[in-house]
Amino acid sequence: MTADPHTLPMPPPMPDLIDSCAGLAPGQPTHLVRHGRAKVVAATQASHDGLFSPAVAGISVAERLCAALLACTLSHAPALARHYRSALLAEQGGLAWVTAIEAGLWHAIDPPRLATILGFTAKLIERPIDGDRQAVQALVQAGLSPPAIVALAQLVAFLSYQVRLVSGLQAMAAADNDAAGPAHRPDAVAATPTGPRRADALAASPLRINGFTDETLPWQPWLETVQLDAATPAQLAALDEMSPTARQSPYFLLLAHQPEILLHRSVAFNAIMFAPGGLSRAERELGATVESRLNGCVYCTSVHAQRFTQLARRNDVIAQVFEDPATAGTDARERAVVQFSAVLAQQPHNVSAAQVGSLLALGLSPVEVLDLVHAVALFAWANRLMLNLGETVLPWAAPAA
Repeated sequence: MTADPHTLPMPPPMPDLIDSCAGLAPGQPTHLVRHGRAKVVAATQASHDGLFSPAVAGISVAERLCAALLACTLSHAPALARHYRSALLAEQGGLAWVTAIEAGLWHAIDPPRLATILGFTAKLIERPIDGDRQAVQALVQAGLSPPAIVALAQLVAFLSYQVRLVSGLQAMAAADNDAAGPAHRPDAVAATPTGPRRADALAASPLRINGFTDETLPWQPWLETVQLDAATPAQLAALDEMSPTARQSPYFLLLAHQPEILLHRSVAFNAIMFAPGGLSRAERELGATVESRLNGCVYCTSVHAQRFTQLARRNDVIAQVFEDPATAGTDARERAVVQFSAVLAQQPHNVSAAQVGSLLALGLSPVEVLDLVHAVALFAWANRLMLNLGETVLPWAAPAA
């Protein structure tokens, strides 16, 4: 007899990669908090799946897995590195590449095209501010098309997000065992300060400090962008998912070379920065500004400094972040938010349960901590795209009329 397919048990769902690498299991407090942001969970996994899809043309899955293994190795992210190592070993020739990458010999790896891809990867991971037109042109000379270069840049930038998300969640899960009282309940909501704190909290704009500003700045791509009159329905849909103005943005028109990847990133971006409840939108913008300031992304810093000022109706802490993120913050909560953001931005492997505990002790709820982790991790992603696919036009560097 043939079994009735309607009576067969459903296969178990595929494991979520972030849950797996962070060591989260259903029923744990941090797992519950994370899955309360279901759109971010789904878009994160969908981004991973799309970035490693065989359907992405111009750069092989094996090349992408090599980039992923190197990125996670350089980022001191062992759980993610093990995942990508296993996947790469399943590819033809994977053992030789794994051996070279883990021995630190990726500079001389064969073929030379792969060495160029890995050089670009290392720069994005370790010093994204060093990205330049020459690095992009090296990829072109190695045979990568603009859509393939966009796919590679999206991949490495996403891995930077993934590393910080896993590290933040691991620290949150470790803090579960130390948490006590109602402050750590998944549904707890802590009060957040709003509005000016002093009469002089709103300084004159524009701010121009240490090469950073809150002015509106243009950005120019180093590769050809999608032309709207030739865009596919998928490209237009991805642009519209991002924002009503994305069709006029050179940045998003460049990312539209990979519409599925852009679509999932757009869903993640909007769910992280605009989801109701949890961390105030101003504090999410503050975390984004700190990450961008430390990465040297003048464009992203300017955009999110502006948004913080609009939401909080003050820019005193923005001026402090421009001066020195290590000492920025107008009260204990704000200093803790800035300092946590800085560690997650620069040393994600050093984020600890104690640092999460400090945020909880200052009144942040677990979902607020998660929202901060998401915002900082998201701009590890955004900064690397802005810094390595084009350049910001600075008003003080413009030639005199």
